[in-house]
Amino acid sequence: MGYYHYYSVLSYPSFIFFLIWIYVLYTGTDWYELFNVGRFLEESSPHMWAMVGIGLCIGLSVLGAGWGIFVTGSSILGGGVRAPRIRTKNLISIIFCEVVAIYGVIMAIVFSSKLGDYVPESELYERSNYYTGFAIFWGGLTVGICNLLCGISVGVTGSNAALADAADPNLFVKILIIEVFGSIMGLFGLIVGLLMTGKAEEFRSATQLMSHTIQI
Repeated sequence: MGYYHYYSVLSYPSFIFFLIWIYVLYTGTDWYELFNVGRFLEESSPHMWAMVGIGLCIGLSVLGAGWGIFVTGSSILGGGVRAPRIRTKNLISIIFCEVVAIYGVIMAIVFSSKLGDYVPESELYERSNYYTGFAIFWGGLTVGICNLLCGISVGVTGSNAALADAADPNLFVKILIIEVFGSIMGLFGLIVGLLMTGKAEEFRSATQLMSHTIQI
């Protein structure tokens, strides 16, 4: 019953949207321009894409870290009632979760350095600025999703490590190794985000780009 309700909630709006799209496509109405993805990407501000990417980078990273700390902290507090010795040792799981948020902060600072000075709207829509905006957006989204999944992974593993340590102290180191491998996933996202935005330049006006081209 739960699966039926889940799929029905997702499928009905998608089916209605598909019917509307087919109607607009084949009737030739003016609404068809609303579905012009290329026009939307061309007319949207590169600054907007960059800001959204930076927001997703830090927001999803902090969400993953908070989720992991919530799951791990509740298990440490619950298991510490029966086995007080686990409270200090298992704080390393909290540190691993917090590192995920630090990854997001670092990448948000790196992405923010690409914004540069203020560029007037009349001189903003240039090929270089489009590339920078899209690169920061997808780089921030990649880093944010990787850190979100990393925080959840570390949180769940750290929670089980605390409960296993409360039952058998010999299991702590073994589960900690698994937790370390889970925390590396956030580092993968950080590296890919740097690679995606490595060739992106700062936002420049059309006049600055033209003068830079002439100097070259």
